Amino acid sequence: MRSILLLTFFLTGIFSFAQKKLQVLHTNVKSFPMKFPSDSRLTKHTWSIAPHLKPDSTVVWDEKIQFITDVDSIYIRVDKKHPVRDFLVIYQHKDTCWTRVRYEEVPDYRDTLKKAAKYNPSDLRAVPEFTYQDSSNAHLQALRKKYNLDSIAGDAGDFNQIINLMHWIHNLVRHDGQHGNPEIKNADELIKACSDGSRGLNCRGLAISLNECYLAMGFKSRYVTCMPKELEFDDCHVINMVYSEWLGKWVYMDPTNNAYVMDEKGMLLSIEEVRQRLIDGRTLIVNPDANWNNEQFVWLDSYIHYYMAKNLYRLECPVSSEYDYETKLPGKNTVYIQLLPLDGINQAPQKEDHVNKELNFTMTNYVTNNPQSFWKAPKLGNTKAPE
Repeated sequence: MRSILLLTFFLTGIFSFAQKKLQVLHTNVKSFPMKFPSDSRLTKHTWSIAPHLKPDSTVVWDEKIQFITDVDSIYIRVDKKHPVRDFLVIYQHKDTCWTRVRYEEVPDYRDTLKKAAKYNPSDLRAVPEFTYQDSSNAHLQALRKKYNLDSIAGDAGDFNQIINLMHWIHNLVRHDGQHGNPEIKNADELIKACSDGSRGLNCRGLAISLNECYLAMGFKSRYVTCMPKELEFDDCHVINMVYSEWLGKWVYMDPTNNAYVMDEKGMLLSIEEVRQRLIDGRTLIVNPDANWNNEQFVWLDSYIHYYMAKNLYRLECPVSSEYDYETKLPGKNTVYIQLLPLDGINQAPQKEDHVNKELNFTMTNYVTNNPQSFWKAPKLGNTKAPE
């Protein structure tokens, strides 16, 4: 018994000494920003304390992390030799949360993408044709007039108009990746919901808004959900593809990050071209004014080589590019096509219906391995009749 007591006393002393060495962060709020000084992140990372977890832990890929509360801030440093660091968060001077940061090396998603290079252009499984609502649609005309889109787009070449409209949405509505979008999902309602500055939109809401502005201006465009290989994931990204008649190709636009991508000659690239260049290791250039919420610059390595390399594995578009397509209404059926590489793990079923009986709403998903049908250029007359 005496030996046990001595051992207990000894271990308690060691723990107490170790506790004195831990950094302490004071806060009066339960959630606060995490910043990565060595890198520019696409979204605002937020840390929320959870005192019941012992420890409350997170995995990071940066060697230096800053936690910033309403009253305090600290830097935590981790690396290969010291991959785990603990610190204490003191909430409102009374509750203590044991917090742990664990370092892991950044995964190279380009290797995963290289394994997903192969498609099957001979895949003839039936999928619907993509359609694009005509700019004469009453809702699109109203959108064009209300927001003075002609003035915003300007009268230069169409690729300049495409960029100008993307800049406008980016500056008009801030990105908020922590919350969902309003239930009514058309550009006018989405923009109005953010007009008082109390909220923003996630990447999908921004891409939907920009897509409808493009349609209103007569551009053929789609919003594209870019997903990783895994079927269950915490993060994906939604961007836009817009057809430039002057360039004779689709071009990549990302309103969340005010970003487009170019080759070594300054030529705008499509999403398909960005993906292939990542696989081939060819030059990619992000526009120098790319940024997140006009707060953080967007850099090539973090944005393209890491983030988009992860999310360009699977790509999905709605079949009908039109106003208010994703607002869930009784009796409505929204249809999506996913372009999947042969390396993909969800090849079947090729068509699947998801029915929400409560809302009387159906979502239909198709899968194709044929990149030619997915990236098919729009043709004259390939529009939905005005409503």
